[in-house]
Amino acid sequence: MKLSEMSFEIGAIRPPSEGGSNSLLLRLTRNCPWSRCRFCYGIMYGREKFELRSVEEIKADIDTVKTIADQISLVSWELGYAGELNHQVASAMVNRDPALRLSECFVMVFNWLYSGAKTVFLQDANSLAMPTAKLIEAINYLKEKFPGITRITTYARSKTLAKKPLNKLKALRQAGLTRIHVGLETGDDELLRRVEKGVTSEEHIIAGKRAKEAGFELSEYVMIDLGGRARYREHAENTARVLNEINPDFIRLRPLRLIPGVPMLDDYEKGELVLSSPHERLEELKIFVRRLNFTGRLCFDHFLNAWYRDGTRSRTLFSQDYSGYKFPEQKAEVLALIDEGLRVDESAHLHYKEIMGMNTI
Repeated sequence: MKLSEMSFEIGAIRPPSEGGSNSLLLRLTRNCPWSRCRFCYGIMYGREKFELRSVEEIKADIDTVKTIADQISLVSWELGYAGELNHQVASAMVNRDPALRLSECFVMVFNWLYSGAKTVFLQDANSLAMPTAKLIEAINYLKEKFPGITRITTYARSKTLAKKPLNKLKALRQAGLTRIHVGLETGDDELLRRVEKGVTSEEHIIAGKRAKEAGFELSEYVMIDLGGRARYREHAENTARVLNEINPDFIRLRPLRLIPGVPMLDDYEKGELVLSSPHERLEELKIFVRRLNFTGRLCFDHFLNAWYRDGTRSRTLFSQDYSGYKFPEQKAEVLALIDEGLRVDESAHLHYKEIMGMNTI
């Protein structure tokens, strides 16, 4: 079989930090088991049914990745680069098999190897829904084939984490799962109910604390403007309260963006949801940051975070570095940046209507 004909499953989404680090994407489950959140609704997964992939399927995909990786290394040695990857190796392989240029799997593995082949992200929305023993078996097989891996991460729902026994979470951590990404979105119970998140603030706290106790690095995602103008203060204050209880390693901010097909877009179009202006979003963020009391990093590592026009150029207010701002050391710096943004005339900020039209996730 030609290399361009080899493939493994790749899911629809991953955290920006995993794309930025050129993580290998390995699909253990398909789609989302909930798909009811009114701001998402499983649209990114085509609202397809959630499925657990078998360990055999997962191992077969790992074998395919290994075969592609070995072939890339072989060409490098043939060309005299002793396994090093560079433009010449890529060009030679595409010249031999032009279809490789369009192979998502080949491009991903090549970029992953070029970046050091250190990080892997397990897809889709809730890999911890797999039986623990099977998930550990898949992780062990992955590490056996690629012993140089240093970080394995995945998404997980708070509901799943809150129910998973601590000893099983510790077993997963021992097996090599290092970081968990959780969509907290808000710590306000009324807003959690309205958006049909399917979890309470207390469950968020239990889940986050359990993940930390098991030894995982924890990334919690917060959706700025999820409550619109009507509930911005409760959203900001209660979210900070919950996160202070959890004390995650990372808090990653994701401003609300309504995409076609989600119920909250209908609410917006009917006038039942009034979204905040750019300055109002910054005021909400200011309340949130002021109340934050944790020892992790606050990250603005998403394209939709606070852009404004400076003459003919567009600038981002915050650093979009994946490691973010260290708290509490840089808390004053973040608050100063928010005030800087508030001093910029609101007409210069990209309005939420413009943000909603951007093709990003």
